[in-house]
Amino acid sequence: MKNFQISTSYLRLRILVVFLISVIMALAFGCRITLSQTPTRDKFLQPFLSTSIWNMPIGSDAHYVKANIGKSRQADADQEYFFQLNDKNPWRAVYAPGAWGEGRCTGTKYMDIALPIPDDLIIPDARNKPLYTPNNASAFLMPDGRTLVQLSPLARCEEKGSIYGWRYHNVDIYGEGIGGAHFGSRLSSIGGSIRKGELINNKPIPHALKVVIWAEKYLYYDDKIPGYRWPANGADSYAAERYGGTNHALVQGSLLAIPPEITQKSLNLQTPAGKKLFDALQNYGAYVVEDSAYDAHYFAVEKGVTEEFREKYGYNFRTRSGKFYDDFMKLFEALYIVDNNSPNSIGGGGIPRAPLAPPIGN
Repeated sequence: MKNFQISTSYLRLRILVVFLISVIMALAFGCRITLSQTPTRDKFLQPFLSTSIWNMPIGSDAHYVKANIGKSRQADADQEYFFQLNDKNPWRAVYAPGAWGEGRCTGTKYMDIALPIPDDLIIPDARNKPLYTPNNASAFLMPDGRTLVQLSPLARCEEKGSIYGWRYHNVDIYGEGIGGAHFGSRLSSIGGSIRKGELINNKPIPHALKVVIWAEKYLYYDDKIPGYRWPANGADSYAAERYGGTNHALVQGSLLAIPPEITQKSLNLQTPAGKKLFDALQNYGAYVVEDSAYDAHYFAVEKGVTEEFREKYGYNFRTRSGKFYDDFMKLFEALYIVDNNSPNSIGGGGIPRAPLAPPIGN
């Protein structure tokens, strides 16, 4: 009986060893498969480093301060333009705009750069009557595949004509990507933009967003806090006169997010897009980048997003009523400021709420 017990124990040990070896080999093999199939991302659709402000999730150490943003009259979209350039197109000179309003294509100050642009590309001028002065922040990925040229407000009024827009210095699409041609804050034109497909597909938005709010009502300015904070590198030229907010923490560059204790259910969100924006705002947040200059809240979106949104859902992104408007306003009312967002603790630091973005594929 004793020998049988020893034999049985030995057999069980051998089975266990074989099992463990099999598991180890399977894991090793699986790791090789995983490494050879590591997910990557398209640098043009989601640019910059995984640790860039535009890709870094909110962290568990985030310190939330109430933003106290109320409803606005208008839910709106700040439209942005993005282009991957081919050097086979004609190279056209870039000039500073001749005006902020109507007359953008009358400028004569050369911006020391030309871009290879299709002859038929038109970006309409602003209008004075009725008033329409879009920011038209833009980013052009040069033919080298890594240099981003950013202009705002972008305009091109005639085919084969010159291009107009104030220029931000060149940015590497493989880098941090903080700065750009949102000249209210000096933050990126392309980072944080809602891209085509992101509001209508079944995937979460995997990056931070950008918002535009009314500076006269919300953004703060004084001698010690000149209307901006990191990662912004400036405020509007009129900030001292027209920024009228009372919350010291709410300025250009503030990172806004929805705290963990607030849920879709507690806000009673009703629309698919509202719920998708909620998740992005809670997991990644949104940076304040511009002044809306009137009673409106904006998300920054790629040109084409509002059109596909209408086609998918049957109602407009830009709206003053309806279920999406209600959701839009609930989101802004639920926003807090991540007050400890800094170069050393992007998103507040701690454990990220979402996985880091995979590396760029090429």
